[in-house]
Amino acid sequence: MSNLNYDELMKPVIGFLGCETPKAWLDEAVNNLDILMQDHANCEKKAASTAMNLMFRYSFFADLQIKLAQLVREEMLHYEQVLEFMTKRGQAWSSISAGRYAGGLRKEVRTYEPEALIDILVIGAFVEARSCERFYALAPLVDDELGRYYRYLLKSESRHYEDYLALAVDVAKNHQLKNPEETIQTRIDHIREVEKDLILTPDELFRFHSGVPVKAT
Repeated sequence: MSNLNYDELMKPVIGFLGCETPKAWLDEAVNNLDILMQDHANCEKKAASTAMNLMFRYSFFADLQIKLAQLVREEMLHYEQVLEFMTKRGQAWSSISAGRYAGGLRKEVRTYEPEALIDILVIGAFVEARSCERFYALAPLVDDELGRYYRYLLKSESRHYEDYLALAVDVAKNHQLKNPEETIQTRIDHIREVEKDLILTPDELFRFHSGVPVKAT
């Protein structure tokens, strides 16, 4: 990992997203690392759970099984690693509520197949890309140990975004859509705008994927 060019790695990730993380959120994160780390742990566990649910629900989709099996292993490893960081720093586990981000994106999932699966996969790509972008932005702002860990996560997080996106494209190509004029890019563009709005608008609750802190507006 030490020879990895992080700037080059991040170019397609940042290009995929509709915006970069606002400075106000980064400032809030640096001043609330305990909340950030607890929610980061929660996000890793939720990411593994989401992938597992997809594997059971769409057991007939072989490529999805292969890609998401690896993702589950990596997300659970990251979950364990974050817990170790918290223990090492004397931070006790605490139960915190979820932010609006995931719920706001899930509202966009359609109720019929294969469009529902396409939406879930595209949303998964955006969640992974946003996580990757935030780790990249935070790395130079936090202490050296945590910064090294955030950079370590970039390679796997960027691959997770690519895997989700590739699966969505595959479904769109190989299954008949309800609207034959719709393209996968149309859906990506729509969800990009929804995700961008969640990141750039005021948010009362600070979390790993939250929007602009209300006190900064």
